[in-house]
Amino acid sequence: MLTRLILTSAFYLLLSVTHAQQVRSIPAVKINQPIKIDGNLNDEAWRSIEPTGDFIASQPVFGRPSVKRTVVKIAYDNSAIYVGAYMYEDPRNIRRQLTARDVIDRQNVDIFAVGFDTYHDHQNAFIFRVTAANVQADAKQSQNGSSNGGVVTDASWDAVWESKTSIKEDGWVAEIKIPLSAVRFSNKNIQDWGLNFGRFIRTENENSIWNPINPNISGELNQWGVWTGLSNIKAPIRLSFLPYLSGGVRVSPTNNGDVTEFLKSGGMDVKYGINEGFTLDMTLIPDFAQVQSDNVFLNLSPFQVKFDDYRPFFTEGTELFNKAGLFYSRRIGNAPGLSASVLTEFGNNPNYQIIKNPGITRLYNATKLSGRTKGNLGIGIFNAVSVPMYAKIKNLNTGQDSTILTEPLTNYNILVLDQALKHRSSVSFTNTNVLRKGNTRNANVSSLDISMFDKKNNYNFSVAGKYSNIWGKQGNKNGFTTAAGFGKVSGIIQYRANLVVESDKYDPNDLGYIQNNNSLEYNANVSYNIIRPTRYFLNYSYRASFSNIYLYRPFNWATFQVNARAFFLFRNFWDLSFSFQSSPTWNKDYFVHSNVYTGYFLRRTPYYYFGISGSSDSRKKLFFSWELGGAESPLPKDPYWATNLGLRYRVSDKLQFSASMNILQDRGNWGWSFLINPDGSPIIARRNVKTNTMVLSGQYNFNSRMNVNIRMRHYWSLLNNTNFYNLKPDGYWNEVAFIPNQNLNFNTFNVDMFYTWDFLPGSRFTIAWKNALGSNVTIDPYANTSYLKNFGRVIDNPHSNEVTVKLVYYLDYLKLRRRKA
Repeated sequence: MLTRLILTSAFYLLLSVTHAQQVRSIPAVKINQPIKIDGNLNDEAWRSIEPTGDFIASQPVFGRPSVKRTVVKIAYDNSAIYVGAYMYEDPRNIRRQLTARDVIDRQNVDIFAVGFDTYHDHQNAFIFRVTAANVQADAKQSQNGSSNGGVVTDASWDAVWESKTSIKEDGWVAEIKIPLSAVRFSNKNIQDWGLNFGRFIRTENENSIWNPINPNISGELNQWGVWTGLSNIKAPIRLSFLPYLSGGVRVSPTNNGDVTEFLKSGGMDVKYGINEGFTLDMTLIPDFAQVQSDNVFLNLSPFQVKFDDYRPFFTEGTELFNKAGLFYSRRIGNAPGLSASVLTEFGNNPNYQIIKNPGITRLYNATKLSGRTKGNLGIGIFNAVSVPMYAKIKNLNTGQDSTILTEPLTNYNILVLDQALKHRSSVSFTNTNVLRKGNTRNANVSSLDISMFDKKNNYNFSVAGKYSNIWGKQGNKNGFTTAAGFGKVSGIIQYRANLVVESDKYDPNDLGYIQNNNSLEYNANVSYNIIRPTRYFLNYSYRASFSNIYLYRPFNWATFQVNARAFFLFRNFWDLSFSFQSSPTWNKDYFVHSNVYTGYFLRRTPYYYFGISGSSDSRKKLFFSWELGGAESPLPKDPYWATNLGLRYRVSDKLQFSASMNILQDRGNWGWSFLINPDGSPIIARRNVKTNTMVLSGQYNFNSRMNVNIRMRHYWSLLNNTNFYNLKPDGYWNEVAFIPNQNLNFNTFNVDMFYTWDFLPGSRFTIAWKNALGSNVTIDPYANTSYLKNFGRVIDNPHSNEVTVKLVYYLDYLKLRRRKA
């Protein structure tokens, strides 16, 4: 066994070195006439351009030549980049499922991709992909993350570019035109860009790359080839406008009848290229109504819930602002802080009627300025100003109306300076600032982050320091956090160790997100990664980690946890994973009922969790994934188990359906009962929690630019209290008399349906319907204990409905000027 391990490691070390030294290059060819984009490579300009090819597989088996031949040509002129690719293949094997834009991964499609590292800094790139059905996908990629080899992909970034594909007798063709205005680059007479091409062959599940990317080497952009000698390219005037109009109606149920709101809005996004490297993005009176509903769940912890952001302006091109981890974009334009209180206080009060209670904070505007200088200094400036929000209440006895301020006018600011250094290293400074009218609470947070890689890209050292300052009528406080880490980031064996200290006053939550502060943690992980096929596996990996956490003030030990995982990808593209998690000793939960330490803590039992999961070959029409896990502790009658099943069926290249069901039961769920004793101490509950989450979705694509998508999600959690306890000073407990009528039946139900038509490049027409269970609905937790009976009550109860129509039209200044001329 030891001999086999040594030989395997030596083989991959040699393979890694061989491919790490292989950097391919293409001389840039400038043409005088633009190429017509029609999906054919018969334009005269293509004939004079030398082709390239010889792609190398990165997945599923790294290092071998691609199973199919690919030929690529690339050229540029003063306004655009042109790429022509011929993918040889039996036409019967070319997969061309129709999907929505940017939704092409793990679909039944063949893909061609091209990427440009325009500053050749190995840290930032623009990616353009097109499927055989001519569905486009684009993204920005950076290498400043803490996982996945540091690779961070921003798929929300959308550029306006042209593509055409066609099927030939011996393959398929992709022809692409990317305006220079779609990318950023330095102002140099002669430039070299990082470059790579990629191809995905669905029938083989093969990713092949022009300049090989070794999965066991940290990062991707540092393994790209080079496009040499671009000369005298000047960024054209990059000025575009996206005016929009939207309207609709929302009906929300209350105990006093339905509240009807007519929705109308209009605004504009403006994108202006200040120079070759910097872009100004502005949104005036933005409208964020047509976004997917949040995956709300029953939160039994004292911590805030962090939701994904689906609003393009706050997700597109924000990788620079997120580098220090201080920007949680949902803080901007979230629900007004007092809107829920208004609904609770007046929604069920027979003496009052809610005339208006906005659920979203509107914005006057938001602005982003970002880019890089010649010296590779990244600069980002962000500003947003929110509208003060008011609820309107009518007293039914007096007929008098009154208004309640639910969110004050607020100004949000971010400044980022990010200096890229050699070998993927960087130094960055970030500052966030939040100012509220009325001086209720203001915040300022600063961060300095340093990440250093060695010349061979084998090791990384990082250190960071953050300082927060809160002031205003609600009080003043200052806090800090520091972090340091070192690890081996490339090779078969990789490892890392980290130390993180957060003071008890550190608080970035006005524009960032942390669950709790007041901790000192050290953790470490190690992984063993084999990408060479064996008799049974295409690749496999093992990973183990641990974390040990203390309370920072007062300094007390809190918890210790170990994790392990094994992953195996079989030769038939099925996969299997085993996972283990344990906290082998009694822990101390210092945040049992508050996200700040209040002097009380709960002793939590040791536990051992084992899980197994897997999935089938996603190339098949029917694809499924599954997971099964269970945990146990020394306490009697304390089992935990969870299972998940996901299905996806592709009816045709236009229609597919998906379904998933997650079932969880925790018979020994310990936590705060949300009740307080007269002395202020929390009452602890032991409870049996059952949770079911069902998601159904369907997509129909009329063509590569028009689709209908529908998604239904039902979340149900039934909480049954079995015992109540008072905490003792040592964290253990004394049982108290049972407290009746504290069980909980929690449901969320959402239907989101979107019709989307990209009728012109950059222009979109959408119709959205959103249905949701009324927020004031209560379902009896004692009479509805089965899933089907509970689901029937969910359907029977009042639901809110919203229908909106939105038109966005893309206007490009250069095209408007040419038409006028």
